[in-house]
Amino acid sequence: MSRPRIGILCSGGDSPGMNAAIRACVRMALYLGYQPIGIRRGYNGLIEGDFVELTANSVSGIIERGGTILQAGRSLAFQTPEGRQKAYENLQRHDIHRLIVIGGDGTCRGAHTFLSEYPDMQILGLPGTIDNDLVGTDYTIGFDTAVNIAVEAIDRLRDTAAAMGRLFIVEVMGRDSGFIALFSGLASGAEAVLVPETPTDYEAIVRILERGWQRHKTSAIIVVAEGDEAGGALLAAKEIGKRFPHYEIRAVVLGHIQRGGKPSAFDRLLATRLGAAAVERLHEGANNAMVGIQNDRIVLTPFQYATKAHHALNPTLLRLVEILSL
Repeated sequence: MSRPRIGILCSGGDSPGMNAAIRACVRMALYLGYQPIGIRRGYNGLIEGDFVELTANSVSGIIERGGTILQAGRSLAFQTPEGRQKAYENLQRHDIHRLIVIGGDGTCRGAHTFLSEYPDMQILGLPGTIDNDLVGTDYTIGFDTAVNIAVEAIDRLRDTAAAMGRLFIVEVMGRDSGFIALFSGLASGAEAVLVPETPTDYEAIVRILERGWQRHKTSAIIVVAEGDEAGGALLAAKEIGKRFPHYEIRAVVLGHIQRGGKPSAFDRLLATRLGAAAVERLHEGANNAMVGIQNDRIVLTPFQYATKAHHALNPTLLRLVEILSL
């Protein structure tokens, strides 16, 4: 008798730790008597039937690798009823009735819509995104690695800023979320952090820079999330330069370097715990929810709530950035 099948896919942008999650899903599935099926290229792979059987050997040596062995990507076709119908027909043809989807808010929304049309399916999601913006989990897979990469880069820029007497404005990823900017800015001692969640007050930034200048501080670092209404590092540099000409200003955009590379130990552990838990919860009958971690406990959050609002920034941390910039 053939074993029941569990499909596994990664959707949206890649994040460090996705491979660790795949590994945990595959090996827990095998342990519980399932046949894990990898679906390449996210929801596009569902539509095109790009499926592959996974074994314990398939996931050997991937826990430390960035990216995803299944590849990821966004699917315009899956946003259409016709695309979702084709995906469903492929799943039925391959006798797959359970899915684990790894990705961010778009991935969860896609799964929720799919289930509303095909309620005989069973789907759980894992929060695989560097943005840390999903409700229902304290941390998302890849966030810790992205912050550490940003901090390392900012530390290096700080050396040059101090040596050359410059102001560096560093743009980190975060189209709708300022978590990477806030955590990396606070961890690297930035003078100011600009995030999408709060309005940018250039006069307040200038006051901070003036205060430092008056006590002979000859360099500074400002971290800005790409989605801040100030418009990113280049526009922020232009605006601050108008108001505060004392520094030679340089803008640096870190970009996708934050998404690549080996995942941190924290992300490997988080991905492993969430991946194994997702298979266990599917086995127990859970459905239509994201598997997350809160206060070190595994929790399930229905898809519609996980994507309804962004995980809120801690205002205390924002205040700390300003206080500690003295």
